[in-house]
Amino acid sequence: MPLVYLAVAALVIGFEQLIQWKYGPMGIIAFLALSIGIKAKNTLIGGIGAVILVMLLAH
Repeated sequence: MPLVYLAVAALVIGFEQLIQWKYGPMGIIAFLALSIGIKAKNTLIGGIGAVILVMLLAH
């Protein structure tokens, strides 16, 4: 079980670094807002993060 948690943490960190490298600080802010919104079940914050990510991807 701890191996699964370690693998998931490594995946999340890798994904976060990829977003930072490709989309800069705004990508990190969007990713954090989306993940915080999902964890807190707050649709406003999650929606804002999702919209920012979509705008960055549509670039």
